[in-house]
Amino acid sequence: MFAPNMEQMHVVDHLKGEPSQEKRNVLVESARLARGDIQDLSKLSVKDHDAIIFPGGFGAAKNLCTWAVQGKDCSVNAEVKAVLEAFRGEGKPIGLCCISPVLAAKVFPGCEVTVGLENHDKYPNTTETAATINQLGCKHVSAAVGQSHVDQKNKLVTTCAFMCDAPIHEVFDGIGSMVQGVLKLA
Repeated sequence: MFAPNMEQMHVVDHLKGEPSQEKRNVLVESARLARGDIQDLSKLSVKDHDAIIFPGGFGAAKNLCTWAVQGKDCSVNAEVKAVLEAFRGEGKPIGLCCISPVLAAKVFPGCEVTVGLENHDKYPNTTETAATINQLGCKHVSAAVGQSHVDQKNKLVTTCAFMCDAPIHEVFDGIGSMVQGVLKLA
């Protein structure tokens, strides 16, 4: 596992549901979640790996890029962008789930990704995000939470994960489908 060594956009106090004054480092927080088995993203060598998978969530939308505050006008962290471009340049597959497919939409114009089903009650964030992905010159493909979408040309495998209000086992199925899709392309 790898993460950028940078300060988080902000820290959320989940008891209160609001940002706190505390400062945290993305790599340090990622190490806490990964139980220490993690490295600085700057040390990632594409030659040492067959594929890469990006998790989603607010961390991706706030720290790997600025999507959470800038939407389609966001920027992608320079190290994250370089890693995405390196894996694509080597023809190695890239998996992205939840909100992280927007990273591909920003870095690879014309790619195909999914963040879920459009115009559906269980997918409250998908319709607007899908429209924005299309505005970026990419193609959003509607897919249910238990599914993934494979963009063969760009070797991208995406799934909506928690962009959908679904039972955890359905999210698990979609992430599993994404991982299997990445492994088939590796």
